[in-house]
Amino acid sequence: MEAIESVIFDWGGVLIDDPTPGLMRYCAQALAVSKEDYIKAHSKFAEDFEKNLISEDTFWERICGELDVSKPKVPSLWADAFKSAYVPREDMFTVAARLRKNGYKTALLSNTEAAAMQYFYQLQYNMFDVLVFSCAEGTRKPEKKIYELTIQKLGSRPGQSVFIDDKPEYINGAKEAGLNTILSRNVEQVKNELVGLFINTD
Repeated sequence: MEAIESVIFDWGGVLIDDPTPGLMRYCAQALAVSKEDYIKAHSKFAEDFEKNLISEDTFWERICGELDVSKPKVPSLWADAFKSAYVPREDMFTVAARLRKNGYKTALLSNTEAAAMQYFYQLQYNMFDVLVFSCAEGTRKPEKKIYELTIQKLGSRPGQSVFIDDKPEYINGAKEAGLNTILSRNVEQVKNELVGLFINTD
């Protein structure tokens, strides 16, 4: 096994609580529809939204057309919803910061819409060398291209990198791209598995 030099973190579900339930609830309430109906409509357009193939305005136009409701009257309903659902896991951010301090290259890799990406930048986190968002790259997990792009930006080989995510399908995509992987359940488990890969987390 090659020595690990780069550690790549997912955002939602690893560095923060999974925002999806809160996002779905917030948007359903804002549009005055049931959560089930909102999720059904959302799922039809989510991938194009995450890849920035459609704008947020077009996204809501299509969602509201599906649901037969009026478009939201706020500048960015998605930004409002995301901020409402945002719960950081400070202990996991601390792990990322410590790894960077210990000389490892760190990256964030997220399937994220433009409004959420802008919010990330506003928060001014400083523990990542590389930031890769699906909306900025036009590709998303588990597509092989986004993992290869992240590795390229880090200047590492797949075998020198470990990817941490909470979703098995995205872990499988990373494995197919040749990366080492950790399926995240909690911070202590992640730290233990990093140590198992001979990574200094202290």
